[in-house]
Amino acid sequence: MSLESVKTHLEQWNRQNDVMEFETTSATVDQAAEAIGVTPARIAKTLSFRAEEDQAILIVAAGDTKIDNKKFRHLFNFKARMLSPEEVLAQTGHAVGGVCPFGLANDLKVYLDISLKRFDTVFPACGSTNSAIELTCDELYEYSSAITWVDVCKGWEEEKQAEEAAIGRQS
Repeated sequence: MSLESVKTHLEQWNRQNDVMEFETTSATVDQAAEAIGVTPARIAKTLSFRAEEDQAILIVAAGDTKIDNKKFRHLFNFKARMLSPEEVLAQTGHAVGGVCPFGLANDLKVYLDISLKRFDTVFPACGSTNSAIELTCDELYEYSSAITWVDVCKGWEEEKQAEEAAIGRQS
């Protein structure tokens, strides 16, 4: 049902037929990257966090990132606490491994992390553990009805390059 809700959502842009369905699972970043044939960083993973009481927010970030708790707390004014698998399903309508910002069960706030902007296209899941779609960052922003771009992740390539450059200057 979740894959169908995503396809229905994507009909607005005539993109429902662009959803890729795989013979194997694409539930994790590494599995999705292998199924598609891209680097894990280009997988647009959707993370779900507990906001106020029964509310949740979604952050879509590059596959090679981790949430930076300090940046997250500074921006959102609450601690980054991920939803349980049951809460994820209840809030999004998608099971863990297929969570995406499309065809949601509830009207959730969606934010995109700037770690995605280094790629021409990225691959978010499409509501099931064996699906994805290739989108530009502008398309992802539009189709997800994102609120804004945020900077709440760490560990991604650009950050690593900056650290290496700083070390090189110290030598």
